[in-house]
Amino acid sequence: MSILLNNISKNYGSFSALNDINLEIPAGELVALLGPSGCGKTTLLRIIAGLEYADEGRVLLNGVDETDQHVSRRGIGFVFQHYALFRHMTVFDNVAFGLRVKHKRDRPSETIIKQKVHDLLNLVQLDWLHNRHPDQLSGGQRQRIALARALAVEPSVLLLDEPFGALDASVRKDLRIWLRNLHSQLHVTSIFVTHDQEEAMEVASQVVVLNKGIIEQQGSPSDIYDHPANAFVSKFIGQTNVFHVDSPSRLWLESTGLRPAMETQIAHVRPHDIEITKAVNESGASAIIEDWQHLGALIRIVLSNNLPHNETNTLVYAEMSNESFKQLELRKGDKVDVRIRQVHWFH
Repeated sequence: MSILLNNISKNYGSFSALNDINLEIPAGELVALLGPSGCGKTTLLRIIAGLEYADEGRVLLNGVDETDQHVSRRGIGFVFQHYALFRHMTVFDNVAFGLRVKHKRDRPSETIIKQKVHDLLNLVQLDWLHNRHPDQLSGGQRQRIALARALAVEPSVLLLDEPFGALDASVRKDLRIWLRNLHSQLHVTSIFVTHDQEEAMEVASQVVVLNKGIIEQQGSPSDIYDHPANAFVSKFIGQTNVFHVDSPSRLWLESTGLRPAMETQIAHVRPHDIEITKAVNESGASAIIEDWQHLGALIRIVLSNNLPHNETNTLVYAEMSNESFKQLELRKGDKVDVRIRQVHWFH
């Protein structure tokens, strides 16, 4: 099912949660709404679901205006951050709940419900827990049960609000891969809210970056990362070094031979776009290695510039592979030459 949002605005008193949002999501996409706390992403998700109503604008599902339609009639599955499972029910009964409360004319027989629930529990790889209660499950298992319950009613759209936010890092990592694989099997149009950049980039086919109630950029993870639309997106998505060309940090750019076109510009440089080589002429070296951190396959290097009379000890972060770091035999205090491969310029 496709989703089209036209001119969506939502205010809470004097606070503007959403300001004239226009967004189109094709059928079958797995989309991340990404942004800092308070940017409006959960409010937008709840408006799509029908759990809240916009002050202005329209919500179209598959081309049909559902703006005023009740949540129960939109055919949408919703997965909450804290599972919202019924503690007094077994896993089986939790998943079956949405089917059993349907109107009599639409309710399947118990035989069909039983088969469907076991099929869904097999899909989320937890059928062996069907007789247990939620309190007997781990956080990751509860989240998968919550997802199975949402899928039981065969939703046209699946909405997930910070689905992995309450889980520890290792479980989140596993569930991200699992969710992406599950989506590739089901092809249900899915939208999930997150403030975790890595999660959005790893799971989603499309990322929508929100900030202060507006959409800053929409695109594939690679588009968002490689071609940020503005300084906010560049800083929010991944690591970046920020150089204000009207401040002493411009010395860094000049030491690598870069010249900004306008004095008011800001330069953003990704750590992996900074190339380091051992200085041929130490007196003319552009940087000094202050420190480094081992990040598994990557080494993050902390650099300061090597310019005389530098009153501000500007620190810059670079990254290289563990293998390259070992080959260069770099140490703290080494003077190095720096070359910047790519710069994003912003006003």
